[in-house]
Amino acid sequence: MRDGPPGGTADDGTAGAGRARRAIVARLTAVLAALLVLFVLTMPYDFGRLTPAAFVRIPLEALLVVALLLALPSRWSRLVATLAGVALGLLGLLKLLDLGFSASLSRAFDPVLDWALLDEGFAFLSESYGRPAAIGAASALAVVVVGLPILVTLSVRRLRRLAIRHRTATTRLVAALVVLWVACAAFNVRVSGLPVADTSATTLANGHGFQVRLRLDDRETFGALIEDDRFGDTPGDQLLTALRGKNVVVAFVESYGRDAVEDPEFAPQVGAVLDGGTSRLAAAGFAAQSGFLTSPTFGGGSWLAHDTLLSGLWIDNDQRHRTLLASDRMTLNGAFRRANWQTVGVMPAVTRAWPEGSFFGYDRFYNAKTLAYRGPKFSFGTPPDQYTLASWRRLEQARHDGTPVMTELALVSSHAPWTPVPPFVDWATVGDGSVFRAAGGASDERRRSTTQIRADYRHSIEYTMGSLISYVQTYGDDDLVFIVLGDHQPAAVVTGENASRDVPISIITRDRAVLDRISGWGWQDGLKPGPQAPVWRMDAFRDRFLTAFGP
Repeated sequence: MRDGPPGGTADDGTAGAGRARRAIVARLTAVLAALLVLFVLTMPYDFGRLTPAAFVRIPLEALLVVALLLALPSRWSRLVATLAGVALGLLGLLKLLDLGFSASLSRAFDPVLDWALLDEGFAFLSESYGRPAAIGAASALAVVVVGLPILVTLSVRRLRRLAIRHRTATTRLVAALVVLWVACAAFNVRVSGLPVADTSATTLANGHGFQVRLRLDDRETFGALIEDDRFGDTPGDQLLTALRGKNVVVAFVESYGRDAVEDPEFAPQVGAVLDGGTSRLAAAGFAAQSGFLTSPTFGGGSWLAHDTLLSGLWIDNDQRHRTLLASDRMTLNGAFRRANWQTVGVMPAVTRAWPEGSFFGYDRFYNAKTLAYRGPKFSFGTPPDQYTLASWRRLEQARHDGTPVMTELALVSSHAPWTPVPPFVDWATVGDGSVFRAAGGASDERRRSTTQIRADYRHSIEYTMGSLISYVQTYGDDDLVFIVLGDHQPAAVVTGENASRDVPISIITRDRAVLDRISGWGWQDGLKPGPQAPVWRMDAFRDRFLTAFGP
């Protein structure tokens, strides 16, 4: 007589438990596969729409693929499932890229041009959070790029087997969903602003395909625009005649956008700095007028704004940027050089080879190395703006050799991620920057609330504009003409969704004749442009400036 449960053996019980576990795993795998496929299909590609309700959609593409798999012979359905899985995996990657770009730059990913920004992103993470963090982020990205298409393809193949195994039930389900999709489409049923009858996968693919065609066509169109330059052949003695003897500075303030002077969370404090600065500068004999320019970029890509202002061309992508660098287009600083100014570039954030320098043709150029900062890092791994201004004075403004100088100056303490800025110090104590060690350098904080990030952004703008105002008040003279503007608005985490691309611009000088030359522009008095101040596209500035200060 054998021991064991009535009616069976111990082996039978073990086998039954094993079958039950396998059945549970199979069901769980099928559920996870279905959830992954639905997630990729319904995931919004606009960061502003990324809410749970946005996933309540019926993707038409999924219904069509399932119907095709049921209609095809087994061999062909396997091939179609594999191809559909790969395509869906790549679509998921494209959506993730669009989400990232919409969150940081308020635009979609450009499949032709934006691959170069991966290198810029790595550099940003390295400077802001350290090289290990940058390597970790790059490794995670590589895992997603390789793993997502594989997982989605395996999931589609798994769901195909289930659909064929339960052909009748699947057919009925697809038919019911098609009827529901048609009804939702007919009555335009929406959840969270998005249609329940979803065709976003097709829309996204078509949109990016059209974008690729536009980029290819734009090469020829933009080349013609470069050659069409009304000032390209103007002799130097007919350029900038109303600024002879002036030292002209074009200072770009990182992320200084319209929201800094109009958003209720920033405007009172930033406005107080600007209004107080206007009064202090007036007491020192200076006057200012201000307006707005519309930047070609948002949230990043500062070089596109520099290109646009200086070249008089709309440079809103890296293809145009590279085409410009390969041309002989006369830039604003090139016009000054042609008119016998010395030209200087001061770029404290440049830490590597910088091919733009040969195009802009500065007579002297100062980068992170030649500025010789010896203090702690702040914000984007760069010296504080007060040090940059003090170093520019030591290296250039104090030379007094009689030759007028035009300077392009980048002030970057207000660069993302907007970690705390140092306190303002007496100009006489700036030295090599060691004085800032008492401030402790950039914060080690990695996780901040949106409220804290916005507050840090505001403080950085107050710091940079306060430093600039103090510098002009302390060291400005009768020959100084200071043009200060933002390069672009900060990222959407600061501005919110659908913010404008406008940035403030001001001209500061003691010479009223300089401001009389721009009286027809309609700019407003002071450093803070009001809501009714004129708005131009940034590419219009070069020609307006050369016209106003020409013969």
